[in-house]
Amino acid sequence: MKNSSAITIILLALSLSACVQRQNQVKPAGKLFIIGGGNRTDSMMNKMVDISGVRTEGYVYILPMASATPDSAIIWTKDDFNVTGIKKVYGYNFKAGELPPKAQLDSLRNAKLIFISGGDQARFMSVVLNTPIMDAIHQDYKNGSVIAGTSAGAAVMSKKMITGNQKKHTEPEAGFVTIESDNIEVTQGLGLLADVIIDQHFIKRQRLNRLIAVSIENPDELCVAMDESTAIIVDGDYATVNGISQVIVIKNINKIKRIRNGLLGTEGLQLSVYLPGQKFRLR
Repeated sequence: MKNSSAITIILLALSLSACVQRQNQVKPAGKLFIIGGGNRTDSMMNKMVDISGVRTEGYVYILPMASATPDSAIIWTKDDFNVTGIKKVYGYNFKAGELPPKAQLDSLRNAKLIFISGGDQARFMSVVLNTPIMDAIHQDYKNGSVIAGTSAGAAVMSKKMITGNQKKHTEPEAGFVTIESDNIEVTQGLGLLADVIIDQHFIKRQRLNRLIAVSIENPDELCVAMDESTAIIVDGDYATVNGISQVIVIKNINKIKRIRNGLLGTEGLQLSVYLPGQKFRLR
């Protein structure tokens, strides 16, 4: 009888744990619009606006903290949205180490569309990591807002973020000419995508070596890279390609990681190249 009671308790605990996991995996009501950098076409901007619903209500809020010239980033991004006919576009340059102004934080929390500018993704995360700003972005995404970003603003979307730095080849213009261990710097991003690592400017800047290394060293993550003037629209477990070029996806199916003399090796990497309009599964 005691054994039966113990089994019942264990089963109830497992059931409760499964319920909690399902609750934690609830699909966000919002979407992500992740751009690989470069020029943003009028068609792309209009698509972003349309899926956000901001034509009929709400406003756009720009986060320029990745940029070395944040005030200019706000102005340039406003110009891009003006082309679509959207006039309610605001922004604020939050500062690292400063308490976010309540009025600006409230504006961020209520935005229909949040746009993260390009620049340096590490600079952006130095401002927002583990702050009310980051919490507001997550809450907006959960509640139905569109979170968009380009270049550095794309890289920050994933939980594991490629910073763009190399640990072993620090000289300027070194390029990604090797596939070696412990070289590509990966730190913490926003975490809007938990099991996906984002790369950008991909074909234009020949970053395949970099993403192969990242895939081998992070075998549980799907590596997704957009070329310039190209985006993925993330809706739940699926992404749709938007723009003028391709999206490359690398999956380390066998999760093999070998290191010999600092060089990385593996077998069974799956590489897919998706064209505009195609849809693929993220999870």
